[in-house]
Parts: sequence; C-alpha cells; structure tokens
Amino acid sequence: MEKVLDRKIKLIWDFKGPNAAKTAEHYEKHLQEYIFHEELKFDTTGFNHLSDMHSITFLIVAEFEMIQARDDLRPHRGEIYQD
Repeated sequence: MEKVLDRKIKLIWDFKGPNAAKTAEHYEKHLQEYIFHEELKFDTTGFNHLSDMHSITFLIVAEFEMIQARDDLRPHRGEIYQD
C-alpha cells in the first residue's frame, strides 16, 4: 500500500474563453520554471484543450510538496494523480 505522503497530486488550472488554449500553453512554461527553482521531486507538467473555450494546465507534485505549491501557485483544483 502506498504511503499517504508518497502519493502524486495533480494541481490544475482552468482557462476559459477564446484565448484559453494559448494561455494554458503559456502558463505551463511558468510551472516548469517553478519546478526548476523549487527543485520539486517530479518535473511533470502539461496542458489539455478540452474545447475551443476551455483548456487546462497541470503540474504533478509529491503530496509532501502540495501545500507549499498550492500556496505559491494557487491552482483552481487538485486531484490524486494515477499514472
């Protein structure tokens, strides 16, 4: 069984409107910079275009890093990540 603090957490930012796709892609660059500066355990980021008017950007963090990343980056939501 996985230890609680060893779980991966997916932090998610929602972008809506006609510029959602470009905004989501751009925001991913800032998340990659954050990973580098904070020396996070994982370096997984990405973006998904859910529709013409809704895109998301995400960052995977270790659970023990989640509180600090949440406070620094203020994601819209989060979920346990299953790879």
